[in-house]
Amino acid sequence: MLNLAVTSHLYPRLQAEAFGPGQLTKIRAQAVSGRSCREVAERLGLPEKLRNRAPADQQGGVVEQLVQVERVLASVVEAVIGACYLHHGFELTAAAVVTDFQPEIENALNSPADYKSALQERLARRRTTVSYEVTAQEGPPHNRVFDVAAVVDGVVVAQGSGRSKKDAEQAAAAAALEGLA
Repeated sequence: MLNLAVTSHLYPRLQAEAFGPGQLTKIRAQAVSGRSCREVAERLGLPEKLRNRAPADQQGGVVEQLVQVERVLASVVEAVIGACYLHHGFELTAAAVVTDFQPEIENALNSPADYKSALQERLARRRTTVSYEVTAQEGPPHNRVFDVAAVVDGVVVAQGSGRSKKDAEQAAAAAALEGLA
């Protein structure tokens, strides 16, 4: 439902025939990513609502850890959207989704953040590829930070950090692109 609502909003706006399906897919993926869902969840106050609704003996510890995990918040957002769809139908739910995800949609349109694809495309012109290696990880499972190296032809060309491996890879790719510029 989330993907469909955002795609239905973007398709006429982007003139998909001119942009091509690849560009539409990248923008939509960024707009509905786990990070975007987490930001929407926080704006809607879902972590606080989850804390308040937890059984008294579960408040604090485990619940607090769960409401900090991006994947958990993304799943909660998608579950809420699904429940709204079942109760209110597609049109009302899609309109609410587009409204709630508007900042993320605009950010994806104005600042595409798929540095990994951009780096891969640039390196493909040179007939080489990039790989990513996790060099370190710190913190508890619910609040982990990953360090990743971007490796080209066996040489580390950049490093990046993030709260997920994917975010760290994007950071490393962005640094590699900056170094190639």
